[in-house]
Amino acid sequence: MVTLSQRAWSERTAWQLEQGGVSPFLARLYAARGINRADQVSTRMEDLLPPTALKGMETASSLLADAIIQNRKVCIVADYDADGATACAVAVKGLRLLGIQPDKLDYFVPDRFKLGYGLTPAIVDLVAQAPGGKPDLLITVDNGIASIDGVAHAKAMGMTVVITDHHLPGATLPAADAIVNPNQPGCDFASKNLAGVGVMLYVLMGLRQVLRQRHWPAAEQANLGTLLDLVALGTIADVVSLDRNNRILVANGLNRIRQRRCCPAILALYAVAGKQPDRAQASDLGFLLGPRLNAAGRMDDMRIGIRCLLAEDMGEALKLAQELDRLNVARRSVEDQMKTDAAKILTQLDVKNTAGISLYDPNWHGGVVGILAGRIKEQMHRPTIVFASDGTGLIKGSGRSIAGLHLRDALDHLTKIYPDLIIKFGGHAMAAGLSIRETDFNLFQRAFDELVDQLLPLEARTHSLAIDGPLVDSELCLNTAKQLADGIWGQGFPAPIFANRFQILESRLLQDKHLKLMLGCGQSRMDAIRFNDTTIPTAQDTLAYALEINHYNGVERPQLRIEAICPN
Repeated sequence: MVTLSQRAWSERTAWQLEQGGVSPFLARLYAARGINRADQVSTRMEDLLPPTALKGMETASSLLADAIIQNRKVCIVADYDADGATACAVAVKGLRLLGIQPDKLDYFVPDRFKLGYGLTPAIVDLVAQAPGGKPDLLITVDNGIASIDGVAHAKAMGMTVVITDHHLPGATLPAADAIVNPNQPGCDFASKNLAGVGVMLYVLMGLRQVLRQRHWPAAEQANLGTLLDLVALGTIADVVSLDRNNRILVANGLNRIRQRRCCPAILALYAVAGKQPDRAQASDLGFLLGPRLNAAGRMDDMRIGIRCLLAEDMGEALKLAQELDRLNVARRSVEDQMKTDAAKILTQLDVKNTAGISLYDPNWHGGVVGILAGRIKEQMHRPTIVFASDGTGLIKGSGRSIAGLHLRDALDHLTKIYPDLIIKFGGHAMAAGLSIRETDFNLFQRAFDELVDQLLPLEARTHSLAIDGPLVDSELCLNTAKQLADGIWGQGFPAPIFANRFQILESRLLQDKHLKLMLGCGQSRMDAIRFNDTTIPTAQDTLAYALEINHYNGVERPQLRIEAICPN
């Protein structure tokens, strides 16, 4: 059962936004999100927070500048998700722009099934044994803040270590030569929501400043704006909160994509998805491109994804994008089977009286557990962790949470109660990963449920969908849909959801699982679609919906995507 709660907005604030040039329709939406000045929705790059505000930036920039000028070997160690892949590609492209010699730059991305997450001593050894020889400087992207042993091992081998990360740190930081992470203690950077790719872009910005001060020729003409398409992709795919700073990065990245001034990989991924980059929206990056890129790390090897992102030739990029698309199809097939298995397990649980859900099947795929956790979290509106075996007696879990429970902090709290239960963990408020012994799953399942029951407020357990009120008949049009399509919406700054009652004029099924409707609103008729639900609403039901553009057969029409059906 979904309940609707309407976002409050101030007429005075909306008026102030209109005076700043914002349309009355958008002014109402922005006011409901706490924005009270037109400049707060600015997408100008000059309004970005400065790189000097990040703790560790001066040291990291100087170390990287020394490495480039002194022709030292640099190796990037990446994470195996879309954020890590885009951060790696941005690092490689950015360092090349800033003048590093091609034979002095390499990257390494671990196999998630063999080496796991983060900079470990085993990964350091593999990096040191690479054909190009041991690097002088090792830089992590989208990982490293919890890699105490790995950093110590790299330092013992004589490497300089620079960590760029955005994950929440533990009680002890690794002894790296420099750490750039907006979430590390003592960092006053106003945006704590940078993705790993955003942190790497900032490091490159800081590095360019230092190199220009040292009169390094390549830095004078280096245009880091050419990397913004990849920054936008990684930021949206990692589902970080779209605060003002992230909205600027994403908006400018989308502009490059819409103008086809993006890298060949972005164009190729749009091509295999059957979409046009000219109409790029933030949701495309999260639901079309991001999953295809992530499929490499989930099903095979993220080096495929990084090679695609680094491809300079459209033919090569398209070939690799087609491989990513094939892997994504395989991922969906595996996911469908896992969802069927999970549904059977859930029937055996008292889900109604369960606060935190933990599921495990020895046959489940370790690369897909995070997606399954997200699906169950959405379906059940409960914090969910799904585990898969790693074949060594350990099981690795990926969790997704709901508003009201900080998942990483909950796991940290659990380690205080059961010190030997969780072997390692890390993550964010809404997503986290961990490892436990297979023999401890039943204990973990019970302990996690009990802890969530203590921490999760009762009111947070009801699925409440925030809406932006009804739309009047004149607003249910293509012009309104276009205004919404141009917006930068995502995590923490959600796309508007509206709610109205309609006449149900026609209904039919698509693929036996989706519902296509023709709705009556005043004197107008409106197309609507409801995915993965065949329940036909009545005229007495309130429909919560997003207003979108349907580009069928080259014709643009407004269409409602129904999010919830709420009986009167």
